Amino acid sequence: MDPKDDSTRIGGIDVTTSKGCTLVRLWGEVDGALRTDASTSMAQALVADRPILIDAAGLTFIDSSGLAFLLQLHLAAAETGLRVTLRDPERQVIDRLALIGMDQEFELENTIPAEAVTAVMTGTVSVVAASRAAAV
Repeated sequence: MDPKDDSTRIGGIDVTTSKGCTLVRLWGEVDGALRTDASTSMAQALVADRPILIDAAGLTFIDSSGLAFLLQLHLAAAETGLRVTLRDPERQVIDRLALIGMDQEFELENTIPAEAVTAVMTGTVSVVAASRAAAV
């Protein structure tokens, strides 16, 4: 069975190309269980030869394997001169990147309004509610 057809999946990495860039969407739990997906996704993102936008808005958990994917993608893209932008990362992603001294290596893009980010950081609302509020 193809794992992408499994409705019980709790995380994934999707790659699409549009609007002059390659979109790498991280969703749910990105961990060691996605190693094969991560390798395939990295190859797809790099072969497109376009700036890479990593959308982390749907990410709920990331472990060292997920961080390794982010770092390897960033390093491989840098070697070929491709720009990599990390969009809407959760605080946990930034904190974990900071622990290994890589938090300043990524260009960051936030599409969630500052008020919603503050509410999430203070625990007033969940990220899902903040994202929905931003869409309205």
